[in-house]
Amino acid sequence: MFDIGFSELLLVAVVGLLVLGPERLPTAIRTTSLWVGRLRRQFTEIRAEVEREIGADEIRAQLRNEEIMEQLRESREVIESTSRELRQPLVEAAAPEQKREEPPAA
Repeated sequence: MFDIGFSELLLVAVVGLLVLGPERLPTAIRTTSLWVGRLRRQFTEIRAEVEREIGADEIRAQLRNEEIMEQLRESREVIESTSRELRQPLVEAAAPEQKREEPPAA
């Protein structure tokens, strides 16, 4: 997360030792460590919750897309069956006319 090397940590420890003194430094380190741990846990929980929500939204969107595709398939089937129903009388009506126009086979 942070790019802190050994020399920076040593500098922080020396400054902390000078500012807080040897009696309060262990308590301050312990308290700081607890707060850092709590913050990390909170960030981890928030990240996991956001990822779950994003995943749930993606699933909802995918289900919605599948519903739309199913509706499109049903509409296509209805249109095709209606088209067949409308074409059938036209084909039947055109068939006797074609027989009349054809010359007799010799």
